[in-house]
Amino acid sequence: MPSNEYWQFPAIDPVAFSIGPIDVHWYGISYLVAFAFAYFWGVRQTKTDENWSKEQFSDLLFWCFIGVFVGGRVGYTLFYHFDYFLADPLYIFYVHEGGMSFHGGLLGVIAAMFLYAKKKKRDFLQVGDFVAPLVPMGLFFGRIGNFINGELWGRAAEVPWAMYFPSGGPVPRHPSQLYEALLEGLLLFLVILWFQRKPRGVGAVSGLFLLGYGVARFIVEFFREPDAHLGLLSLGMSMGQWLTLPMIILGIILMVRAQRRV
Repeated sequence: MPSNEYWQFPAIDPVAFSIGPIDVHWYGISYLVAFAFAYFWGVRQTKTDENWSKEQFSDLLFWCFIGVFVGGRVGYTLFYHFDYFLADPLYIFYVHEGGMSFHGGLLGVIAAMFLYAKKKKRDFLQVGDFVAPLVPMGLFFGRIGNFINGELWGRAAEVPWAMYFPSGGPVPRHPSQLYEALLEGLLLFLVILWFQRKPRGVGAVSGLFLLGYGVARFIVEFFREPDAHLGLLSLGMSMGQWLTLPMIILGIILMVRAQRRV
């Protein structure tokens, strides 16, 4: 039996409300709030960035919206359940069963930005610098959604704030969703805002985002329970850690490159 010494996961119904036969989940609401914030902050940026208009940003956001969902689902399928895909290629369309990958979503957004930049004849890294500050708070709300769902919990722990999750067995665990929300989300957002206070070379903000997210995710993965069907991979690292390494390397390259061009 769970001990009273640790926190009990709050009894939060994953369904926020229902409209007839349709259930509206908190996780879905977290996505809507994330995009609402991205729209609000992006419009705010257009007021101080002469290179962007509100209309241009709205067009870009639509492209990124598609990229997040397509890339997130494809990435989850290929990175974490490729065996399911091989057995049934239609698995990639089973979105009702859940499953999104941030790294896949990021690749989807990058692809969307590349296509947008090519179509509009804009510098790809300039587009990336505009989008980068909009992402961390989206991650914040998404991780809060994970917490409400009681999913993606952490490894067994004995820290005072450890928590029993309904699907996590009879052991207290790190609330790693909250760690991610604070590090990948709120803290990274504040760091980017601070970094933007001075003029930076093209690509610097994009690089900072990749580096910051990569480092934050790499650290949190030490507290997050590895996917059961994957476990820890080579060198005792999780899939999430291996996927962040290219981000960290690319982030450093972009920041160094931007600094040399200032």
